[in-house]
Amino acid sequence: MLAPVAPSREDDPVRSVLFAVHPDRPAAADLSAVARAWWEARDYDVELAADHSPGSSHEWDFAMSFGGDGTILRTVQLALPAGTPVLGINLGRMGFLAQVEPAGMEAAFEHLVSGAYQVEDRMALAVNVVRGDGGAGSAHVALNEVIIERIAPGHTIRVGVEIGGHRFLTYVADGLLVCTPTGSTAYNMSARGPVLSPSMQAFVLTPVAPHLVFDRSLVVGPEEPVSLTLLDDRQATAVLDGLCLIPLDPGDAVVCSASPRPARFVRFGRQDFQAVLRARFSLADR
Repeated sequence: MLAPVAPSREDDPVRSVLFAVHPDRPAAADLSAVARAWWEARDYDVELAADHSPGSSHEWDFAMSFGGDGTILRTVQLALPAGTPVLGINLGRMGFLAQVEPAGMEAAFEHLVSGAYQVEDRMALAVNVVRGDGGAGSAHVALNEVIIERIAPGHTIRVGVEIGGHRFLTYVADGLLVCTPTGSTAYNMSARGPVLSPSMQAFVLTPVAPHLVFDRSLVVGPEEPVSLTLLDDRQATAVLDGLCLIPLDPGDAVVCSASPRPARFVRFGRQDFQAVLRARFSLADR
């Protein structure tokens, strides 16, 4: 959903932007240096994502990502708690989440300071890890997905699934993932799951290499929390957006629900998701 913004930021008390820069790409460092000079020349403070940790409380006018979709996911982890809109400058291969190519960066900045942009809200996952032994759990947020995957090679894991508080099924598989519509074009699509429009409000539950007759993805509504409980005696790992790894013991549960706060992205006009899909995968009509 696109929302208009105020046309001016002259009286903005924050006047601060966050930069998340891919650490291993010289082009990202070079481009962020140019961007930093641009913002500081206009009396904005520039803070680096490397100096902050997810879950900390900070406010910025904008958050800038210099890299690919992975860098944007890291940026969202910092920006989401305060509702800061994220602008992705694409230096990656896929660029599903990025809005701007490097050549258009400064023009995009001009639009930001003049208020000539919109904000698109996207559903995020609230992920709670509940320990089966009564130990301290943890709370997280993910934009794309959470995956429970095996650790031991050559062995499957068994995961009990509840949907909306009701027992559904026990999966025997290499892994099991829950994704948002945004994440439907990531790991979920590699696992043959469906592609959802990012404007939707839904979860997708997709097994990875399942050993059971019901091997299809399941789409559920955002009002139905999905609980995944690790069964038997094999350990596993919960992976959030490919960034956060959480060891799981038998009896531990990962509970996924709709985050009360969406991820927010800067947009310049309405985005054609299907056109992006065609371009990123070089799809052509026959």
